[in-house]
Amino acid sequence: MAGFSFRERAGRFRHAFSGLGFMLRTQHNAWLHAVATLLAVALGVALDLAAADWKWLVLTIVMVWVAEATNTAFEHLCDAVSPDDNASVKVAKDVAAGAVLICAIGAVSMAWLIFGPYLFTFTG
Repeated sequence: MAGFSFRERAGRFRHAFSGLGFMLRTQHNAWLHAVATLLAVALGVALDLAAADWKWLVLTIVMVWVAEATNTAFEHLCDAVSPDDNASVKVAKDVAAGAVLICAIGAVSMAWLIFGPYLFTFTG
């Protein structure tokens, strides 16, 4: 096993940023997530969220981005391995897209739980 190399480690970061760039260039939903991220952070700043609420907001944002990145990688791999129409590949890609949808729905629910108390007066 070779020793630790800062040069190799930096190269790995370059690969990761290249992948994120690919996702942003090719996936329209990534731009929707970017807009939602910016709006959520701006609203959090405007409402002066408590630290505990920021923790949940960051976790929620990360969850959606990880799902989108995983889905993008999965779709790209499926297209490379099976470029022709394939029913099993379609199902797999649909399930991966469904995972992103689940995360997005969870993020909207979390946004309601985080921002609701700051925006609305709830009566019990």
